[in-house]
Amino acid sequence: EDLGMKHRLWVYSGRRGVHCWVCDDAVRKWSPALRAAAVEYLTLVKVSAWGTGAPTGYPPASPLLGRVRTGGLGSAVFAISLDRRPQHREPLQGEFPKKRDSVQRWELLKGRMERTRRVVGTGRSAACYADWEIMLQYCFPRLDINVSKGMEHLLKSPFSVHPKTGRISVPLDLQRLDQFDPFAVPTISSLCHELDAAVDDGEQEDVGETEPKRRARDYKKTSLAPYVRVFEQFVEEMECARRGELLRRSGKRQAG
Repeated sequence: EDLGMKHRLWVYSGRRGVHCWVCDDAVRKWSPALRAAAVEYLTLVKVSAWGTGAPTGYPPASPLLGRVRTGGLGSAVFAISLDRRPQHREPLQGEFPKKRDSVQRWELLKGRMERTRRVVGTGRSAACYADWEIMLQYCFPRLDINVSKGMEHLLKSPFSVHPKTGRISVPLDLQRLDQFDPFAVPTISSLCHELDAAVDDGEQEDVGETEPKRRARDYKKTSLAPYVRVFEQFVEEMECARRGELLRRSGKRQAG
């Protein structure tokens, strides 16, 4: 949103990642330098050589960071030590299993940080970033700069099959994201079984039906159908916006 990108399709990779396909005409024409700059703007955690991350700096004048700090990241489960000291870590490890959920564990951790600050006499103004640094460390996504900036980088298309899990790379419905289960995503094997089951049900094919029509009908019998609808809705919205832009440009030319 900060960079003016409107047509964004979010796609589950089929394993651990998420792809964002940005389909705005202007963005597709960006140079590698512009693409790298966009990724740099969106990168709030730098990963060090030993695999841990650290925030890139304290809050810049950025609308992005302001939203991140108020974005409700505090429900994550953190395997964390305070200052990497056993006297802080061990009590937390003993109390975490007693809490009902990750929200309660996060409140426990924040309370311990507050008490630690009071004991050592550290003012909130000097240590006020500890909680959001933890949230960024464990919750903010790590972006693949090479995929984002490389004009010739290989990309895995939506609905392709992940070679290691067999799961389909499916579009995500952001309105129902809290209901998305990556382990319930259809695999190539499950889709084959679903198609076989539909045939075994005794459905008769129309002998005059063309192959494209049969394929379009067959996918609707599978668990892939809801994800195809998400993709079709995205394409329809993008086409509508493009027609509106063409009409706007046409009107300007006529007025000129």
